[in-house]
Amino acid sequence: MRINTSGATISAVVGGSGRPVLLLHGYPQTHVMWHKVASGLAERFTIVAADLRGYGDSSKPPDGTNHSNYSKRAMARDQVEVMTHLGFEKFAVVGHDKGSGVASRMSLDYPDKITRLAVFDTLPSPLLTYRNLNKEWATGVYHWFFLVQPSPLPETMIANSVEFYLRSRFERSPGAITPEAFAEYLRCFRDPATIHATCEDYRASAGIDLEIDQADWDKKIACPVLSLWAERGNRPPAFRNAIDFWKQKAMNAKGRALRSGHFMAEEVPQEVLAELRSFLSAS
Repeated sequence: MRINTSGATISAVVGGSGRPVLLLHGYPQTHVMWHKVASGLAERFTIVAADLRGYGDSSKPPDGTNHSNYSKRAMARDQVEVMTHLGFEKFAVVGHDKGSGVASRMSLDYPDKITRLAVFDTLPSPLLTYRNLNKEWATGVYHWFFLVQPSPLPETMIANSVEFYLRSRFERSPGAITPEAFAEYLRCFRDPATIHATCEDYRASAGIDLEIDQADWDKKIACPVLSLWAERGNRPPAFRNAIDFWKQKAMNAKGRALRSGHFMAEEVPQEVLAELRSFLSAS
């Protein structure tokens, strides 16, 4: 289905029954990244899997001042409006990668709506990345610094070798991304508007998102938080125990590493499913 919000048109799929749970994907993916765990979750919960603005089949708004239309605040507003449209005033949210940033912002901007927050392989804010940058970290997440370059440099380079570029993003997860899922990610990235919008997402992360995060840095996430991170991820050692950072930002946080690379829902879906079922079922 496609749902109009105040700033975009969001594409989403809905299934299952029970407590509502919103699933948000990361880069360079779509809601399809949840395909190995969604049916298992839908046995107990009402699942809403949405494409973020700029991704998948959601609309790609113009950039806005200081890339504001791709701020996590704007993306969070979209998803809250989607859930309101569907009749869910309170709900849990699960985010991976960039989706975790949106989910975290939702929990800060709409604390009365978010009942539980699960975040996959991410830290509470890109501020932590930029404050603690080192050679290993910069090399592992080179795309953070590539995608923020002024348009149309990264857009043109990606468009000229889009399949090669996408395969490079998944090379640390051999066999995890099914041919069908990759074909869907590739279909979306063959659209120049998707390439530009996803670059705008990263430009916002390096600009307006930092300003917003800094402004409410002392504000705590009130709902329970589950942090899962990749044991075989590309973070430097100081960042590999992500729960330490979430405990500083949230009033009630727990988590652990999974024996996985970055794309956990596709690499170790049964472990992810078990963790989410337990966390989301708690009263």
